[in-house]
Amino acid sequence: MALRFYNTLTQQTEPFTPLLDNTVRMYTCGPTVYHYVHIGNLRTFTFQDILRRWLRARGYQLNHVMNITDVEDKIIRNAAAEHKSIEEYTEVYTKAFYEDMDTLRLERPERLVKATEHIADMVAAIQKLGERGFTYVSEGSVYYRIANFPGYGKLSHNDFSGIRAGARVDVDEYDKADARDFVLWKARKDGEPGWETPLGTGRPGWHIECSVMAMKYLGETLDIHTGGVDLTFPHHENEIAQSEAITGKPFVRFWLHAEHLSIEAQKMSKSLGNFYTLRDLLGMGYAPESVRYLLASVPYRKKLNFTFEGLKAAATSIERLRNFKLRLDTDKLAAGKNEKLVERTRAAIKAFDEALDDDLNTAASLAAAFEYARDANTATDAGEFLSGNTAGALHFLERFDSVFDVLKPSARVSGLSDAEVDAMIAERNAAKKARDFVRADRIRADLAAQGIVLEDTKEGVRWKRQ
Repeated sequence: MALRFYNTLTQQTEPFTPLLDNTVRMYTCGPTVYHYVHIGNLRTFTFQDILRRWLRARGYQLNHVMNITDVEDKIIRNAAAEHKSIEEYTEVYTKAFYEDMDTLRLERPERLVKATEHIADMVAAIQKLGERGFTYVSEGSVYYRIANFPGYGKLSHNDFSGIRAGARVDVDEYDKADARDFVLWKARKDGEPGWETPLGTGRPGWHIECSVMAMKYLGETLDIHTGGVDLTFPHHENEIAQSEAITGKPFVRFWLHAEHLSIEAQKMSKSLGNFYTLRDLLGMGYAPESVRYLLASVPYRKKLNFTFEGLKAAATSIERLRNFKLRLDTDKLAAGKNEKLVERTRAAIKAFDEALDDDLNTAASLAAAFEYARDANTATDAGEFLSGNTAGALHFLERFDSVFDVLKPSARVSGLSDAEVDAMIAERNAAKKARDFVRADRIRADLAAQGIVLEDTKEGVRWKRQ
């Protein structure tokens, strides 16, 4: 079955292969470093990590570029309020983003590029657009004239034929229902930072940054461009208008957009008090791999309802697979090989692969993993899982974890004392005896979230710290 992705541009699921050789040229809209990234951002970055890993599992090389937006309206405002330079202000949150990536086991793209290091390239691109009749100057700023680009709207599938000529906007964010000429180069205002260039003293608009950095490192036509669904319009629409006006060639072949994340069925916002960063969740005692698992568990084009019960369930799910692997590593099994289980392992790998080939259907791939673990455990209990079947099962888990990367525990210390752990285990035992299995499972998940792994044995419950 061929690898295929849903393409926002065509609104169809299409077979994917790179345009040239065996290398996938991919661009990711990275963070705007004015604050710590929140878990909505991290949902998108986790999807991009799963995508990276699966492309590589399917034999492709990667040339993946992610930008760091380190100059824009909010950054300038916040830096001024703290009496810092842009560089001083953004350095803190750029470093924090790298730390969050490492904590969540997000692979680094081949290139991480900063907007402020590419000002000359942006000026040259704006000059080319001017030579081709796509720009005009107003009050010292340079704007893109979208009426001169007939394909405007082809990504967001909006009809902008009735655009009001001359309506323009010079901020980095604007009404997503209103198409206007957008700023390419902003004339410097009093007190603002700026660069002296042939366009005048000022700074680039947000949209030109990504077009320039993408084409500089990946060429005129990219294989894949990813981002959150909220970037489809205006940001990605504007990237197309800029890039294709410069080159006359298609800018991106496949556009992949991740859906929004909600918190307990509500939109995440600071005013609702449900705005969380990764650091917030770690401070509550949740393991990074539980966060990663939950963010990856829902296919990227479906909305994800992020709940704390879901985080606890993620910890329980990871624990099930870790205990399965522990059993494979330590159980004394009878010699030989059960051919039915060999075939069952082969079928599990096929189901896992086909799910991810189908537009990264992570829910179906996880289902394949857990169904296989259940069947293998049942066979082990019955004495049917033999020593010759172990290598195949471990190979399946290795393939699983090369994509999801949750089986190895993070190095961290639980805040619970031994006595507190023993008390919670006693409470769990009492709940099981009373047949209150919901309560028992919740206690197990709570312990897992605190880095405590339980193993039920014939001799009783064993536990260890991750």
